[in-house]
Amino acid sequence: MTIREYRQEDLPAMTAIWNEVVEEGNAFPQDEPLDEETGAAFFASQSYTGVAEEDGTIYGLYILHPNNVGRCGHICNASYAVSSGSRGRHIGEQLVKDCLTQGRRLGFRVLQFNAVVESNIHARHLYERLGFTQLGTITGGFRMKDGSYVNICPYYREL
Repeated sequence: MTIREYRQEDLPAMTAIWNEVVEEGNAFPQDEPLDEETGAAFFASQSYTGVAEEDGTIYGLYILHPNNVGRCGHICNASYAVSSGSRGRHIGEQLVKDCLTQGRRLGFRVLQFNAVVESNIHARHLYERLGFTQLGTITGGFRMKDGSYVNICPYYREL
């Protein structure tokens, strides 16, 4: 598995994986899927977009961008998506590790996750294993696809 910067030809697979996570409705704040045009613009607007690729197949991706501006512009934020059929292969871990490297390379000093859904145990265990610190819990901070509200847990790690 190779983690690399995305290319234009990756966009259909990237958009499909992203939309799969959005449609599941239990991890990303977005509730509208991307189409060809909005997907291309969205991924191009990031500071860095990486993909997990093997033998020409895209299995996952991440986006990296500033979390804020000005005096807080040194803090970045990221989101990760792995295709449902590829989960359990530690692709997410490879994506997070590459993201940490790219964040440092781009001059960021902190990687912060604003809204990790409390029930997303696999992601939370991964982040904690990689040295992220949970900042607390925001009660009812995430609206699930079914309309119920669940807690979110912000995390951060110095780069």
